[in-house]
Amino acid sequence: MHGLEQLLRWIHVFAGITWIGLLYFFNFVNGPFAGTLDADSKKKVVPELMPRALFWFRWGAAYTWITGVLLLGMIFYSQAGAFLGPPKAGKPPTIVMLLVTFLAVFLYDAIASSGIGKNVKALATIGFIFVAIDLYVMKNRADFDYRSYLIHVGAMFGTIMAFNVWFRIWPNQKKIITAVKNGEPPDAGVVAVAGARSRHNTYLSLPLIWAMLNSHADYFAGGNLGIPEQWAWTSMLVVILLGWHIIWQCYKRAGKVKGF
Repeated sequence: MHGLEQLLRWIHVFAGITWIGLLYFFNFVNGPFAGTLDADSKKKVVPELMPRALFWFRWGAAYTWITGVLLLGMIFYSQAGAFLGPPKAGKPPTIVMLLVTFLAVFLYDAIASSGIGKNVKALATIGFIFVAIDLYVMKNRADFDYRSYLIHVGAMFGTIMAFNVWFRIWPNQKKIITAVKNGEPPDAGVVAVAGARSRHNTYLSLPLIWAMLNSHADYFAGGNLGIPEQWAWTSMLVVILLGWHIIWQCYKRAGKVKGF
């Protein structure tokens, strides 16, 4: 089992690098570059480049998510209470929070698809409040320890991101690529959805990477910097805000990088 765990970690990291690397390529490199192409150039470049890149992108997402779920099962669920907190392991509070982790994607999708989703600040505020409540309940009602609530927030973000890739970005990108190949302007609504969900994934990616570090990020698990263990869950909220700011700065910088 230990050897299988190491193998899954290896594949998980490889798939994650492939997925997130292409996510950053699309948002920080290809996006600004595509804006410099005329219609004829797009007709030649897009149908050749994007299907290739999106193949590795979507399958990187799939294998990252699948191996991540398998690792959760091996490390956190195979030994009841090992990391989920003995007092309530296997009892309603724990089970409810596990359901929230993997079903929150549908709440996110409903809000993101609504009028509220068009307001980025409103969507981010709602999401941040939801995560804060989620972390508080995991720590104080379901008795998750630091590693557990960290990785389950990461699993929630990863599930949302993988969902976006397969059910919102890829289907709409196929329509965009087909339109460009035929020399037609892509539907504005289709472009908006694909672009918005890709940006959502980009902002979620950095907090996700922090959560994936898990035991390597335990300096903030309590006892350091005056943070008591019972309030260590708030450190993830700080990481989310910091991660969002870093991504925002990357977007700003991406628009200023020019070719020769």
